Amino acid sequence: MLWRLVKASAIVAGVGLAVAGCAVQPLKLGAAAIVGSQRISVATLGTQATNLSQAAKQYPEVVTLTPAQVTQATLTWLIRYQIQEEVARQAGIYVSPAQAQNALNIAVSNAITGAEQQGLTNVTQELILAASGVPPDTAAELGRYEAIADMYLAMVNGGKTPPAGSSALTAADAKLDAAECQAAKALNIQVNPQYGVLDYAEYQVVSVPSALTRPPGPTASASPVATTPAC
Repeated sequence: MLWRLVKASAIVAGVGLAVAGCAVQPLKLGAAAIVGSQRISVATLGTQATNLSQAAKQYPEVVTLTPAQVTQATLTWLIRYQIQEEVARQAGIYVSPAQAQNALNIAVSNAITGAEQQGLTNVTQELILAASGVPPDTAAELGRYEAIADMYLAMVNGGKTPPAGSSALTAADAKLDAAECQAAKALNIQVNPQYGVLDYAEYQVVSVPSALTRPPGPTASASPVATTPAC
């Protein structure tokens, strides 16, 4: 799904600094997050965050990420991959390596076309992934993520891919959203507060400002963070 890769660019603008005033309480020793029975280790997060940071540095005029944003974007995608795998498990979807690669190729190609239409030149897969907050080393996982979404949409549309912009696609997207919510709920996701909290509205790791750091007096209200699944 093109929109799923392009939509990820919101992570770059939306992630913030690490949680202020929140004591670090590791879920398990060395765990950045627990997703179902899977443990995302601090070491894995660090490795992939470094991978994303190095990729972003190749495009300093296009991709500007703070270290905290790199870490949160990386953890976001590591969690999203697991949610989508749970969607596949519950729906009985099998994705071959060839299908995953094809889905990635299509998503990246469409994203490159969109970027070029906005005036960018020499757009590559590496730039698209970095701008979307995706560590390039996880491209294979992103391919599976895209393929699972595409196959689910076809499955709930009678076995056919719904046309872009159609009411059938809108209906299928709603069913996929519901399936992702159920998957996330089943996984009982826990994020180490050192890195923030999971906003279930976008399955994105975000920061929650500490009340201790807020200036006195009235302030503009921020968008609420959905800390639990809506389903």
